[in-house]
Amino acid sequence: MVLPFFHIYAFTVGMMTGIWIGALQIILPKYDVDQVLTAIRDYRPTYFPAVPTIYVSLLNHPKLKDYGLEHVRTFNSGGAPCPVDVIEQFERTIGRTLYEGYGLSETSPVTHSTPQLARRKPGTIGLPLPDTDIKIVDIETGTRELAIGEAGELCIAGPQVMKGYWNQPAETSSTLRADAAGRVWLHTGDIARMDADGFTSIVQRKKDMIIVDGFNVYPSDVEGVIYTHPAVSLAAVIGVPDAYHGEVVKAFVVMKPGASTTAAELTAHCAVSLAEFKLPREIEIRETLPMSAVGKILYRILREEQRVKPGVVNG
Repeated sequence: MVLPFFHIYAFTVGMMTGIWIGALQIILPKYDVDQVLTAIRDYRPTYFPAVPTIYVSLLNHPKLKDYGLEHVRTFNSGGAPCPVDVIEQFERTIGRTLYEGYGLSETSPVTHSTPQLARRKPGTIGLPLPDTDIKIVDIETGTRELAIGEAGELCIAGPQVMKGYWNQPAETSSTLRADAAGRVWLHTGDIARMDADGFTSIVQRKKDMIIVDGFNVYPSDVEGVIYTHPAVSLAAVIGVPDAYHGEVVKAFVVMKPGASTTAAELTAHCAVSLAEFKLPREIEIRETLPMSAVGKILYRILREEQRVKPGVVNG
């Protein structure tokens, strides 16, 4: 385990799972790719929960295949959506399935998981756990249930949903809402869509959605295209204010070791798959991206950095 136990994902999927089954837990104080690979080689763990950026880091290691990752039975990704390109590359390289799941602190935390003994759909968070119901509602009012395939806010009802926020009645009433039948649903704040088979895909946090000329742009859609470029290691997309369009798309990109490209080449790469209003108007190539202790990209820091810059982007 290289994830901090104060994070709900590491606390339950890592520490509590290990205690429940009586497993030896290999705990590293901080993430260092060489230390992680050495621990995998020396201890031969059978289960490895991590976040997407850790899998990206592992894939970028030049001697990844020398550390015996094929002996790990289960790899799990959580904490943030994992790009399909990363999943496919990892599975091709290691020969093991990379499972995904989804949950929140407010749901104790797991609500969805990739089926292990049935059909799976890479890029989705899988199916709801037993006794867990979900629905997708419109973003504007949160009351109208949407049709299959439409993107809206994910709502969850089940035994794992919290009772409320401690001493925060206003926040509780905004997040936990009863429907016409009196059933209480947790409004997650995540934009998602569900297919005809019940598999759910997380599109974006509602607050992270970008609106360009009245059109909704989901940063994860743009990031997914950027990740398919062979030189890209990490990508993060935000909306920045624009005098004409309201907002436009800006991308921050980190290259793989030894790889190089230009902002113009990345823009051309995006133009093949994205509509004009979704294209990044600016691509900033950086050495690193701000990360949390859990390995999540800190979008709020990128937005704050952009906010304090003088002027606005004009399209």
